[in-house]
Amino acid sequence: MSQGNIQIQEQAQTQGQVQVQQMLPQQVMLVRLMEMPVETLQHRVELECLENPWLERKEEEGPDSDSGEWQMTDGGSEKEADDASFDYRSEEDMPDFLTGPSHSNNAAEFMAYDDTLSLTDRLREQMADFELSDHEKELMEYLIGSLDEDGLLKKPLAILADEAEIYQGLNTTPGELEQVLRVLWQFDPPGIGARSLQECLLIQVRRDEDNPYRDLLVKLLEGCYDDFIHKRWQRIQQRLHISHAQAEALGHEILRLNPRPGGSVGARTADRAQTIQPDFLVDTDENGTITVTLSRGNQPSLIISPDVDGQQDTFVRQYVERGQMFINALQQRSDTMMHTMQAIVGYQKPFFQTGDETLLRPMRLEDIASATGFDISTVSRAANSKYVETSFGTYPLKWFFTHKATQNKEGDDVTARQVMAALRSLIEQEDKSQPLSDERLTQLLQADGFNIARRTVAKYREQMGIPIARMRK
Repeated sequence: MSQGNIQIQEQAQTQGQVQVQQMLPQQVMLVRLMEMPVETLQHRVELECLENPWLERKEEEGPDSDSGEWQMTDGGSEKEADDASFDYRSEEDMPDFLTGPSHSNNAAEFMAYDDTLSLTDRLREQMADFELSDHEKELMEYLIGSLDEDGLLKKPLAILADEAEIYQGLNTTPGELEQVLRVLWQFDPPGIGARSLQECLLIQVRRDEDNPYRDLLVKLLEGCYDDFIHKRWQRIQQRLHISHAQAEALGHEILRLNPRPGGSVGARTADRAQTIQPDFLVDTDENGTITVTLSRGNQPSLIISPDVDGQQDTFVRQYVERGQMFINALQQRSDTMMHTMQAIVGYQKPFFQTGDETLLRPMRLEDIASATGFDISTVSRAANSKYVETSFGTYPLKWFFTHKATQNKEGDDVTARQVMAALRSLIEQEDKSQPLSDERLTQLLQADGFNIARRTVAKYREQMGIPIARMRK
């Protein structure tokens, strides 16, 4: 519907603007709230209450109370910036507040399973999520190793192809590297592997499928980029046939993008580990009954002030409409979050009952989308940057999304964690005077029913930080 509204705006501005004011702000607000982890949401709620004099908290709300309980048995504040902040002439010209680690919600979406991993390690982990040939994996490793500290690819592909052959012994072409690079653009954080600031912003916009301004943003960044970096907003309005209000909205949408997608990864992990607030609580009793609770911070109780009764002022009514829209978006966010968490618990029930990570089933975003009826992008937003506290520890939701690594002898799908657990067990039990080689470990795993190759064993061993056989004596 949003794309249709945008097309109507281009043809008839007056009619389109009315529709945008009534429909798109609600959609945008929900998307933004869905992205926020609990601590950011709390700041956002406080800011909204401060800015809206007719929006109040319910008096009976306790700061530590929980709600939104569900059982399974065995049966940040945001501030708007003025047009001066839209000046992206180059990376060097960007002001500090646009390039800091807290600037982008997209950057916050990217959450690795182990917060101590480097950007390179995190990107390598994601390679398992894509169907790549052995040669393509080598090229992907090479591209990942060629990224600068901001996560951008500054060298031309022709030069990278020559250097790959000279220094790495990899025979490739710029066209082949381009194909692998487009796969890298699907990795998190969004924008990784871009070759320019313009390309970095475009990658992020194209991946944001729920953004009602997506098509206009692509047109702006593709066709009006020079006008954009020189802040010629009046000319942009004319070329895109949009109003001043729409131009401002596009500018603020661009402010949300991250011009340095790899720059803050790894630098914030130690501090973040100390300040994690879980979005969900999952408790399992001795009878195997699982209780899922949405934390109170995710379900703030807000009301429109009773003092508004009898007020007829247009200015007051605008605040009331804004407040009611915010309350509705919060409720819809809570419902979506709970349904998503319920589906995850249902899918990974053996883990939540035992804490044994080897019992985690292969699970994709598509699986939870199918179980909930939500779009994949909605599930992704609900899971990104969200944490769950269990009886066995606190985990990011993305940790539960595990991909098939191989199959066992019964033909059942097996995850990488199950293979790693079996591999670690073999190494822990080996004779330290004669440690097992990767070849022997592969044979033993295959005998146990894991259909796995030697190089995969070596990769998993390295990921677990276990040295080669001769170094384990």
